[in-house]
Amino acid sequence: MKEIFEWNRLFYNNLPEIFILEVIFRSTVMFTILLLTLKLAGKRGVKQLSVFETVIIIALGSAAGDPMFYEDVGIIPAAMVFSVIIILYRSVTWLTGKSKKFEEFIEGKTECLINDGKFSLSSFKKESLAQDEFFSELRVKSIEHLGQVKHAFIEPSGEISVFFYPDDEVKYGLPILPSLFNEKNKNITKDGIHACTFCGHTQKLTKGTANCEICHKDEWVTAINTKRIT
Repeated sequence: MKEIFEWNRLFYNNLPEIFILEVIFRSTVMFTILLLTLKLAGKRGVKQLSVFETVIIIALGSAAGDPMFYEDVGIIPAAMVFSVIIILYRSVTWLTGKSKKFEEFIEGKTECLINDGKFSLSSFKKESLAQDEFFSELRVKSIEHLGQVKHAFIEPSGEISVFFYPDDEVKYGLPILPSLFNEKNKNITKDGIHACTFCGHTQKLTKGTANCEICHKDEWVTAINTKRIT
C-alpha cells in the first residue's frame, strides 16, 4: 500500500535525478513540435491568439495539470518543464527582436486579402482561408459586396480588418450574399456589369460566355453597387 507524502515518489516518481536531463530534452522537442504544428495549421486555426502564445498556453497547461492529478508524474520533472518552457520563451522572444524574418515566421505577418474591391490572389494562396469562411466574416461586418471594400487584411491573430470606401466612392463589386452569389453562371443571360466569382474583378459583358481579364476564369455573377447600411 502506497503512503502519501513519499518524498522521492512525490518529487521524482522514484526516478533517478539524472532523469531531469531527459525531461529537458523531451520538453524542447515537444515545444518545437507544438510550434510547428500550430504554424502549419494557419492563422485561422488559432484565431485571436498568435501561434507562439497558443504554444506557451498549451505547454504550460499540460505541465501544470499532470502533476496535480497523476501520482506517477513527479513535481520536480514538471517544474523543470516550466523552467525549460520559460527559457525557450525568452530565447524565442529575443530572437524575434533580433530577426525580422524569424519574427514573421513565429508570429506571422499581415496579409492583404482584398485590394480595391478585388481579391489579392497571391495572399489567398498563402492563407488557409476558404472563400465561404471569408465571405461569412465580411457579412458579419454588414458588407454586401466587394465594391464596398477598399482594403481587407488578415492580421497575425487571424482577425479580419476591413477599410471601406466612402459611400460616394462605392464601386460595382462581387455580391457575397448567398441569394445573389449562388446565381453564378458561365452563361451571361443579360448585358451589364458582372463580377468574376473567383477573383472579384468586374467587367461590362454582353450575353454569351467570357473569360475574366485577370484570372481567366469563366464563372460570373451580376455585380451590384449598393451602399453600406450602418
